[in-house]
Amino acid sequence: MTDHRPWFASWPADVPTTLEPYPEISAFEYLRRSAERFGDRPATAFFGKRLTYRELLRQVERFSAVLVLLGVRQRDRVGLLLPNCPQFVIAWYACQRIGAIAVANNPLYTQRELEHQLTDAGVEVMVVLDQVYENFGKVRDAVGIREVVATKITDAMRFPLNVLAPLKFRREARHEHKPWPPIPEGARVRWWSDLMRRAELIPPVADVDPRRDPAAFVYTGGTTGSSKGAMLSHFNLVANALQARALFSEVIDGEDSILCVLPFFHSFGLVAMNLGLGHGLKLAMLPRFDLKLTLKELARERVTLFPGVPRLYIALNESPLTAKYDLKSLKACISGASPLPQAVADRFAEVTGGAQVVEGYGLTEASPVTHVNPIKGRRKEGSIGLPIPDTDCRIVSLDDPDRELPPGERGELCIKGPQVMLGYWRRPDATAEAIRNGWLHTGDVAVMDPDGYFRIVDRIKELILVSGFNVYPTEIEEVIYRHPKVLKVSVVGVPDEVTGERVKAFVVPRPGETLTAEELDAFCRDPASGLAGYRVPKEWEFRESLPETLIGKVLRRVLLEEELQKRRAAGSA
Repeated sequence: MTDHRPWFASWPADVPTTLEPYPEISAFEYLRRSAERFGDRPATAFFGKRLTYRELLRQVERFSAVLVLLGVRQRDRVGLLLPNCPQFVIAWYACQRIGAIAVANNPLYTQRELEHQLTDAGVEVMVVLDQVYENFGKVRDAVGIREVVATKITDAMRFPLNVLAPLKFRREARHEHKPWPPIPEGARVRWWSDLMRRAELIPPVADVDPRRDPAAFVYTGGTTGSSKGAMLSHFNLVANALQARALFSEVIDGEDSILCVLPFFHSFGLVAMNLGLGHGLKLAMLPRFDLKLTLKELARERVTLFPGVPRLYIALNESPLTAKYDLKSLKACISGASPLPQAVADRFAEVTGGAQVVEGYGLTEASPVTHVNPIKGRRKEGSIGLPIPDTDCRIVSLDDPDRELPPGERGELCIKGPQVMLGYWRRPDATAEAIRNGWLHTGDVAVMDPDGYFRIVDRIKELILVSGFNVYPTEIEEVIYRHPKVLKVSVVGVPDEVTGERVKAFVVPRPGETLTAEELDAFCRDPASGLAGYRVPKEWEFRESLPETLIGKVLRRVLLEEELQKRRAAGSA
């Protein structure tokens, strides 16, 4: 499909250029085949308790019986409000087994965000962790949820943790002035443990069309506007897991393990789950990122693959605890969601004894992976790497989307491949705008070099216009990140009466460091930095932290909204 593209000359020798034909199977069948091959191998590890593939398959069968008992039918949407835990895995694959559509939700969502997403998806049955029920309980009637299955994190823990953990949870709840127990007595919920004990009549496996039937709605767009449900088919998800698996030639099916600390409700975490369970790997799961727990899990479970985001690697780099753990089992680490500074990757290799971190790229609408720097072979700093097998890409003009640009020119990145979504749920106009003539328009400004390596310049909607000149926030951030005292930075465009917009930078200094606007201004204007005068920030604001998504992507939209509100308030004063 892509043999005319320049990246084929740069393709790593250990990665196949194509995986066609892809199997026409459901996401459940992908798991079932692993259980058939690796029945006695561990499938999940959660705080030291493990489930084998055979045990996991039985749990999935039983919970599929629970869902049918609760009235769930094929193509019904089932909401999951859970952190990473065995119950998420079981419930997600149970949905696939009966042909229902899994709709995973961020447990940290506000009531407004939850209500929008659940209403938009048409969810009527929910699986909820008891500790996040309070927020959900306030919107369940407004959404029209008719059945709620409640579970506890301790349902998946081994003894004595399952006895000791509730004591800790209760102390924390009292300290944070939260109710305990988190689900009030008399609430209209059914308990996971009770339902699983009573589930007996296992329903037949649904007959799904892998290419046309959605397996999941993954909501996206929250960083740029109201979220939309990307409909990912069984074929999309299986194909992308196979594409991602092909990148890791040293990983051994049925023997190795993958760290699952990125949330499963996010597309990056979801592909990690599917890749792992589709190939007999052990999922080493954590419900949230905690530095010490992550280090302990990496060492205890001898983790091989570590999908992460820059802030996770930065935290491990800067902790004195890291040196106390043996992390030499790591074979590959893939960073996504935001740009990975090369200094972070270099430092991670030092502190772990050689673990390599390479940057990749994806988006929810592509299930999500589309590009990765070679694990073995040439990597380029600041690049998202090469397209993965069977993924075609092109750069098109921002003014004329039908005109493909040559290497070296900036334009919108467009993608075609088996991982591209069916479309947005109930958003035909948005779907038509995103997928044109078979190409997914990513909304990202990118450039491809002559060797076929791609680099993301910025989001089209976040491009700043200064006196008619295009200014790309990511490029400015890359320069500021080089300053040794800078921990985090985000750049936005703010209104300017003369130039239309001007550049403002929000900076988080490294702990113990003192920074001034004058110091950073001089750094950016130094000829070695390469910033033209109109690209140098005209305003600087120093903060202790920046607003981020759960996976560490800075929310420029939130910063800009805060800035505009301040300016409106000042104007009306």
